[in-house]
Amino acid sequence: MRLRSLLFVPGDRPERFEKAVASGADALIIDLEDSVAPEAKPAARDNAAGWLQSSPQVTTFVRINPLDTPFALQDVDALMATPPDGIMLPKAEGAKGIRQLKDKLHGAPVPILPIACETPAAVFTLGSYAEVSDALVGLTWGAEDLPAAIGASSAREEGGLYTDPYKMVRSLVLFAAHAAGVAAIETVYPDIRDEDGLAAYVSRGRRDGFTGMMAIHPAQVPVINAGFMPSAEELVHARAVVDAFKANPGAGALKLDGKMIDVPHLKLAQRLLAQTDGAA
Repeated sequence: MRLRSLLFVPGDRPERFEKAVASGADALIIDLEDSVAPEAKPAARDNAAGWLQSSPQVTTFVRINPLDTPFALQDVDALMATPPDGIMLPKAEGAKGIRQLKDKLHGAPVPILPIACETPAAVFTLGSYAEVSDALVGLTWGAEDLPAAIGASSAREEGGLYTDPYKMVRSLVLFAAHAAGVAAIETVYPDIRDEDGLAAYVSRGRRDGFTGMMAIHPAQVPVINAGFMPSAEELVHARAVVDAFKANPGAGALKLDGKMIDVPHLKLAQRLLAQTDGAA
């Protein structure tokens, strides 16, 4: 399952579903939580279930409501006739919550994508996701609910960069995802008009080790897809690294184009080639 871009679409706006598909996103996230008012949640559930039953030609996740709300079980029950490709779990708090959600799925093998840091307690459970990695498709984070939960005025500086507490949380989620061996998904970029800022944000995310990103508007998808793919120059170099080690089996370090390369360089090259179905 390739997850460079995951585009949110409100569950109570079914007329937007096909438009979201046309964006080219690798996956849709039909939202039953924050973007849907309580009185609209029954209709949103029906819309999501109907979309899944139509056999959509796109990977589809559904963001259910938090497990501590009465809506969560209603969401899951509405989806199980034709389960989605994945369930996004908001307000997730570690392995315990994943096990609780799995119990509600009654054995259906639906992978889970937790939003892993939206409460203060959640930050202290990030290491536990490795215990339930077989149930996960990735980990992601958010920069809105956590500051609200602790009374912070913002998670961002005036220039848009995260303040120190949220830099830390972002990093912890990134490492928790890799420790669990699942996709690390960057959070959304809120300014849908700032394409240059989005491109820079995507570039930082990929540089730091995220493998994909969530989007809140179809116009963001092409920038995200392009940003999370290796460039032609990177692929040429990666193939050269892999070829060099194939030609020198057993070598721990080699010289390539005047620079030393070793096993970490080989692993990175193999990862890049795998992203484009290159033979590593």
